[in-house]
Amino acid sequence: MPKQKSKSGARKRFKLTGTGKVRRMRANKSHILTKKHPKRKRRLRKPALASPADQRRLRRLLLA
Repeated sequence: MPKQKSKSGARKRFKLTGTGKVRRMRANKSHILTKKHPKRKRRLRKPALASPADQRRLRRLLLA
């Protein structure tokens, strides 16, 4: 039986941490940056964890 492929869209957007949690990048960092405060832009650089409600579903997409 062939290997199952993970969803390529999910693979580009999410990464798994060492403990198995799903990490994502924050939104609102791609354009219209002039009116955003530097502190806000700095916070948007840091990755965040996906919400606990979505963790199981996202893990399934990545490890399919």
